Amino acid sequence: MAARGGRGVVRDEPAHRARPRRQAGLLAGQGRGGGDGRARHRRRAMSGDGIRLLGPDGERVPHPEYAIDPDAGQLRSLYRDMALARRFDAEGVTLQRQGELGLWPSLLGQEAAQVGSVRALAEGDRAFPSYREHAVALGRGVDPLALLRLFRGVDNGAWDPDAHDFHLYTLVIGSQTLHATGYAWGMARDGSENAVVAYFGDGAASQGDVSEAFNFAAVYDAPIVFFCQNNQWAISEPNARQTRVPLYQRAQGFGFPGVRVDGNDVLAVLAVTRAALEHVRAGRGPYLIEAFTYRMGAHTTSDDPTRYRDAAEVESWRAKDPLLRLERLLRREGAADDAFFAEVSAEGETLAARVREGVRTMPSPAPGALFDHVYAGAHPGVDRERAEFAAYQASFAEEG
Repeated sequence: MAARGGRGVVRDEPAHRARPRRQAGLLAGQGRGGGDGRARHRRRAMSGDGIRLLGPDGERVPHPEYAIDPDAGQLRSLYRDMALARRFDAEGVTLQRQGELGLWPSLLGQEAAQVGSVRALAEGDRAFPSYREHAVALGRGVDPLALLRLFRGVDNGAWDPDAHDFHLYTLVIGSQTLHATGYAWGMARDGSENAVVAYFGDGAASQGDVSEAFNFAAVYDAPIVFFCQNNQWAISEPNARQTRVPLYQRAQGFGFPGVRVDGNDVLAVLAVTRAALEHVRAGRGPYLIEAFTYRMGAHTTSDDPTRYRDAAEVESWRAKDPLLRLERLLRREGAADDAFFAEVSAEGETLAARVREGVRTMPSPAPGALFDHVYAGAHPGVDRERAEFAAYQASFAEEG
């Protein structure tokens, strides 16, 4: 769904050599000048939600360091990706409620964080997701039905990470940050100019795995952007009980920079992620982005958020809806009309119908398939267990 960028020049510097990390500006001109004018711009562009380029009312907010100016076609493309991701996600919730899926973790409210970040990736950059990054998966070209097969229990994730530069979903909280760090370090040692983005949530930030990943990445200058989607709730635990300081500030303790961005502002997320990727590709070590957003729905379809959070809180965040925000910009600037939004809506319904039919007609795997691919080749222990299981299955037919 999202356009993929090109490749640059491979770094000549040996990847294993320690390189000085600088916390200077990420874009041209950053760190120069200053004065009251810049301070005023920064105050206007910063809020408690982080760096912002687009306000909730659809008004552009200038920023001296993270300035981007997408054309009307690019803005429409960003909206389309966000809208289709939201419609696909809603269908996932519906399918689970109808008993077609075992579980579904909704991304509702986090579309801008995911679409903006995946749009910043270049070809060959690798994304390591948690289990809610559906928009990132779609942006990397993963078939939506491949995601649904996982939550239907048909397979354990059947897409090819190498074909999509998108790793498999990770249900063990925070462990993907270690996998991503090791992969990024390996890429650097191979002389690649590409980078890695590791997605995780605010709850995962309390896991020791994440701190280990931060430390290793900093020590070895791994070209990795840690992308934390702070959606305010780790299941039923609020962010205030997870940390005493803003999450992006944790990077300072490990010796690399971090920044908070308004995670409901797709333009700001795109600009900040691009800048962070430039930083890590330049051999200056890792970078932490805290995308300040909100989980509008339940943690998963097995959760009831009304038991632990106020309706007023949800409504306050609903006013910051990332999709509505971009729609207001498009209408304000005359970049889209009713016909465009109707077309996107119709495309979303077509997508929903396709995945709905695909799930309902999805064949179940043969019971014995669970023994396949345990090892690359034959294994006597697995062969024996397969035979025992086949005999067990056959005993039911005999009794019938």
